[in-house]
Amino acid sequence: MHLLHQAEQTAAKLFAASAMGFITPRQLAILVAVAEDEGLNQTEAVERTGIDRSTLAEIIGRLVRKGLLQRRRSREDSRAKVLRLTDEGRRLLDAADPVARNVDGVLLAVLPAAQRRPFLAALQAIVRNLEAAR
Repeated sequence: MHLLHQAEQTAAKLFAASAMGFITPRQLAILVAVAEDEGLNQTEAVERTGIDRSTLAEIIGRLVRKGLLQRRRSREDSRAKVLRLTDEGRRLLDAADPVARNVDGVLLAVLPAAQRRPFLAALQAIVRNLEAAR
């Protein structure tokens, strides 16, 4: 667990240095999830990103205040709020994508090429299997 935490911190620091403070990894994860499924509600965003409910709500509030996301009541369920990217959110996501890809490349480059795919598969298995067990 400690090694995963250290790896996450290292990745976040690298991303922060590359993104020059204009977006955090968690904010990016939310914007990507919403871009992939416009109209996603906050519960679905929790499931897609793995960010806990209260933290996600706080981050979404910040993204709404920055004009990057819109949050509106769902037509199907008045208790749920659905999320959509604003034009500014789309521009930021488009600008952040090459930064994130570059960081991914830098992180994976420390592993021999033959270990990269198995490493990513192992991380995906950890997330998928442990989430399914909850």
